[in-house]
Amino acid sequence: MKSLLKLEYLALTALSFYLCLQLSIAWWWFFVLFLAPDLSMLGYLANPKIGATTYNFVHHQATAVVLYIIGGLASSAALQFGALILLGHSNFDRVWGYGLKYPDAFQHTHLGMIGKAGTN
Repeated sequence: MKSLLKLEYLALTALSFYLCLQLSIAWWWFFVLFLAPDLSMLGYLANPKIGATTYNFVHHQATAVVLYIIGGLASSAALQFGALILLGHSNFDRVWGYGLKYPDAFQHTHLGMIGKAGTN
């Protein structure tokens, strides 16, 4: 099952790139900005609860979907592009076992523990 889920996450990452190709933005920007959602980890500088909140907001797939729809309604290719970056990035994170965070520690995710504390 774990391999099947990883395949699903990879497919959604590929879909986000494909949808970016449909926008009027150079394709290579997808790869330049692909890691930008990880800036949300800066919330951990304050404390784990704020860090988990900022990280989860940016990495939650519903955030990406809502922003994509708003971008479509507003005819904003830039907003849709940003949403697709979020969607692709969050799915790629899940391939590697990095899920949404619990507020007690960065390593505690909905997919299990990561790093030395876990097996992901």
